Amino acid sequence: MDSYIQGLFAQRIGGEAFGKDTVLYKFETIKRAKATALAAHPEISMIDMGVGEPDARADDGIVDVLAVEARKSENRFYSDNGIPELNIAAAKYLAEVYGVEGINPVTEINHAIGSKPALAMIPSALINPGDVTIMPVPNYPVMGTHTKWLGGEVYTVPITPENDFLPDLSSIPAEIVKRTKLLYLNYPNNPTGAVATREFFEEVVAFAKKNQIVVVHDAAYAALTFDGVQPLSFLSVPGAKDVGIELFSLSKAFNMTGWRIAFVAGNELLVKAFATVKDNNDSGQFRAIQKAAIYALEHPSITQHIAAKYSRRHHLLVDALKSLGFDAKIPGGSFFLYTKAPIGIKNGPRFASAEEFSEFLITEKQISTVPWDDAGAFVRWSVTFEANSEEEEHEVISEIKRRLSNLEFEF
Repeated sequence: MDSYIQGLFAQRIGGEAFGKDTVLYKFETIKRAKATALAAHPEISMIDMGVGEPDARADDGIVDVLAVEARKSENRFYSDNGIPELNIAAAKYLAEVYGVEGINPVTEINHAIGSKPALAMIPSALINPGDVTIMPVPNYPVMGTHTKWLGGEVYTVPITPENDFLPDLSSIPAEIVKRTKLLYLNYPNNPTGAVATREFFEEVVAFAKKNQIVVVHDAAYAALTFDGVQPLSFLSVPGAKDVGIELFSLSKAFNMTGWRIAFVAGNELLVKAFATVKDNNDSGQFRAIQKAAIYALEHPSITQHIAAKYSRRHHLLVDALKSLGFDAKIPGGSFFLYTKAPIGIKNGPRFASAEEFSEFLITEKQISTVPWDDAGAFVRWSVTFEANSEEEEHEVISEIKRRLSNLEFEF
């Protein structure tokens, strides 16, 4: 018999049906498939190419600062909307790495306990029932979730290889644009690894100004570029600060995923609005972590070394997948590689979706990837697989080729 509590859940999370839905989120499906595969073949190690976080810990210098600062009694207090020193370091970092000048660290930067909470909070400052958030897909869905929870609508724009994984803003209906409050972007993109161009960001600025829309650019992977691709900040484009804000995370660029530290920069009013919402959600990140983050921001060479490793692994993985028939290309940034999923295997199973192919790889070959079916059937491979040396990297890639070499994929 249901508890009375079952009838009290908000409609935004399912109402009375909360917890009864038998449809599994894809990451839960993957988790269960991995558990089944490991139980069936405990003697075969799982090659995890689906990990969406760095494979290594933070640099020793960052860890050392945390160790020292965590012992200081003055760091035990709440930090609320952050310590001024972090804002100053963030402004200098934007200037050094991205050429973003003129950011006021007092009024145009605010820290966050990771970029995910920041994305979740921003709609609370802007979205009323009926308002629209425009989101490219595939993409990170958090902002869309909170727009819906606030009574707003999400309009999705497919990003595909045909449009270089950039949304076609001209394709959005005028009636949607008229009701739009937020345009959400993320480059280098998760899951495609695509990078934006300066020309595209200029188009975005003009579009936002013309239609009075706020742009939120999630730059979580912005510094992780390679093969001559230079890191590009939305805020480096003239006029960007007039229309939006940018989120910078230390999780991916500095191997600080579990540390939960990021910052929002850009339009003064929007930063103030975010800080107001944030002040009613949390009391700030531990000051010692913020001080360790300052060290990281003052040493961008740390990211360069990380990016060099990912670049090396991307080349190995792309070469391997191409030899197996995949149309794989080196991405411009991030640690993700995005490829079309095969429709089947010659004289073997057929795949109606990327999810079916991903489950096949897990259960039959003990290789884990993440499927994306939002804009065509694609799989996301991550080069954050476990390997402690270049020799081990080659061994992992060779093992992938060995496990898949007896299959003839059809696309």
